[in-house]
Amino acid sequence: MEAVTVVAALGFLLLAGAGGSAGDEAREAAAVRALLSRLLGPGRAADFSVSVERSLAAESDLDTYRLSGGGAGAQVRVAGSTGVAASAGLHRYLRDFCGCHVAWSSSQLRLPQPLPAVPEELTVATPNRYRYYQNVCTQSYSFVWWDWARWEREIDWMALNGINLALAWSGQEAIWQRVYLALGLTQSEIDEYFTGPAFLAWGRMGNLHGWGGPLPRSWHLKQLYLQHRILDRMRSLGMIPVLPAFAGHVPKAVTRVFPQINVTQMGSWGHFNCSYSCSFLLAPEDPMFPVIGSLFLRELIKEFGTDHIYGADTFNEMQPPSSEPSYLAAATSAVYEAMIAVDPDAIWLLQGWLFQHQPQFWGPAQVEAVLRAVPWGRLLVLDLFAETQPVYIRTASFHGQPFIWCMLHNFGGNHGLFGTLEAVNQGPAAARLFPNSTMVGTGMAPEGIGQNEVVYALMAELGWRKDPVPDLGAWVTSFADQRYGGVHQDAEAAWRLLLGSVYNCSGEACSGHNHSPLVKRPSLQMNTTVWYNRSDVFEAWRLLLTAAPTLAASPSFRYDLLDITRQAAQELVSLYYEEVRTAYLNKELVHLLRAGGILAYELLPTLDKVLASDSHFLLGSWLEQARTAAVSEAEAYFFEQNSRYQLTLWGPVGNILDYANKQLAGLVADYYTPRWQLFVGALVESLVKDVPFQQHQFDENVFQLEQAFVLSTRRYPTQPQGQGRFLGPGAGQASQEVPEPERR
Repeated sequence: MEAVTVVAALGFLLLAGAGGSAGDEAREAAAVRALLSRLLGPGRAADFSVSVERSLAAESDLDTYRLSGGGAGAQVRVAGSTGVAASAGLHRYLRDFCGCHVAWSSSQLRLPQPLPAVPEELTVATPNRYRYYQNVCTQSYSFVWWDWARWEREIDWMALNGINLALAWSGQEAIWQRVYLALGLTQSEIDEYFTGPAFLAWGRMGNLHGWGGPLPRSWHLKQLYLQHRILDRMRSLGMIPVLPAFAGHVPKAVTRVFPQINVTQMGSWGHFNCSYSCSFLLAPEDPMFPVIGSLFLRELIKEFGTDHIYGADTFNEMQPPSSEPSYLAAATSAVYEAMIAVDPDAIWLLQGWLFQHQPQFWGPAQVEAVLRAVPWGRLLVLDLFAETQPVYIRTASFHGQPFIWCMLHNFGGNHGLFGTLEAVNQGPAAARLFPNSTMVGTGMAPEGIGQNEVVYALMAELGWRKDPVPDLGAWVTSFADQRYGGVHQDAEAAWRLLLGSVYNCSGEACSGHNHSPLVKRPSLQMNTTVWYNRSDVFEAWRLLLTAAPTLAASPSFRYDLLDITRQAAQELVSLYYEEVRTAYLNKELVHLLRAGGILAYELLPTLDKVLASDSHFLLGSWLEQARTAAVSEAEAYFFEQNSRYQLTLWGPVGNILDYANKQLAGLVADYYTPRWQLFVGALVESLVKDVPFQQHQFDENVFQLEQAFVLSTRRYPTQPQGQGRFLGPGAGQASQEVPEPERR
């Protein structure tokens, strides 16, 4: 496609980001001032002057901020073309001029007095029209139980990191319930269709129905209230919320109300049978398609208003009924036509995961059929896993449709140090330079958040950079200094080691999904291969322990020290597992008893105690979020069970077992540890009785333990215990608590 055509194709998107009155400017400036006051307190917030001036972006028509002032007795002046731009400028000042750090776990905001002066006026325009955030799955893996207070902190984090486009999908089931009732479905049929709260993401994408449900009436009411507050805050900062639209999936009960309706039952998903999957997809030519799609969007806009960008995923991890390009074009067109029937200015935000997940189905003709079925510029594609498996390269920049280069990074909200920082650093610039590139933004699309904060700090910064960071080693050194609020050579050296090891994965096999033996159901066929040298992790751990007496006052340092201690324990589990397997295969009972005993009875219990010392790693806190969202004890138990299922079995019989694994105090003690103890015991019994180890029998036995954990009502601590476990004078000896595996 010629460059001039590409530019024309993006015209709709340029309009989507334009506009704004003087009233909007005042509202956005007020929202940024309120954010600043929440972040720093009213006293220090008074040291800043904040304004929003659309004219700042007059030349580039892209978000722009300007920094000036500061020094003795002078306010720091922060101006932005939008509230988001001003927030990003504020963050830039705090980070680069004050050495501060803003993060999920805890922020380091020790400001110097007086505030440093900006030597000369600094004006920065982003090269990216959009800086996108979220994955449909994030709604379930991370956000599901949040209240407004937690959402407020997240939206503040989004604004400070310059994010201006994000999903806002809470409360949609309440709207769908209205639509289904209007169509003639009964309440019981609707209840049978919706999944439980922890699995709504996959209900929304048509993968599941009914599993973990039904949704209580109180859920709908609270989510409607929450969505209104989320939208109001996002819009007040100048963000563009992405609302949901109809993708074509319908409840089976629609066929009772409309016997002549043309639907296709899809195949199963995620090892679920058709009791909970095999969704019904409405044929694109059926006259009910625009009716249902328009009813939903009209009711949604009536309730929430609109910013004209909508998300819908018809074939997420599901093979379409036909590979004929004509069918795929019709199915795509039907979704879009239902949108513009209600909102003529609609733009469709499509997760490009389907092209990456099933490349054997999505050949050139199939991909092109989807992308050309929507007018150019009215389909905005998320290249969801671009840091590892970019799709834009093999689709000629999505055949001219605009796309956002996204970093997916994390699957299932797993813990585990992981990153592809070099690929992330280079990727957006390479995509921008691709021939006839239609890239219009960068994005962060993790399935789960609250981990590997260095990765997201880099990606957020790249949203405001045209070129890659020139020296990642220097960048990560500054990251450590800002994060801890001081310079320590050992801490800096530790981060450089991590940059060159766990954060240096490369190639298409890189995936932020933790498959460590620690968090997987034990077997004799477990893979312990990693892309880095484990000795680098142990050395980085030692260096942070050495820095502990100096940096222990920093909450961010304490969090990182615990996280790398957790990672070191994870590495030791893999090494001891190799010892266990080798000893068993060589029929060396004494070695098996030693290695298995240390792994299952010393290492894992010690890890659980370490995790218990930090509030971010408590199963009790995780489950309490779910319970707090309830309005009755019965509802609290129901929500807690939803949460337990997601963390472990994921389905009634372990359908997606351990996909969303976490390393939390309580989960390690009562779920992972009993599995390993049972496994070691079964191997010992096999050698003693001289009978083969039966994996199938073990799986049946261990499932009883797993299911018992899910159904348990045991309550866990919600406050940390034994804080500072590794931060005392003897911190350097912590690594000696568990013996090193033998090298044989």
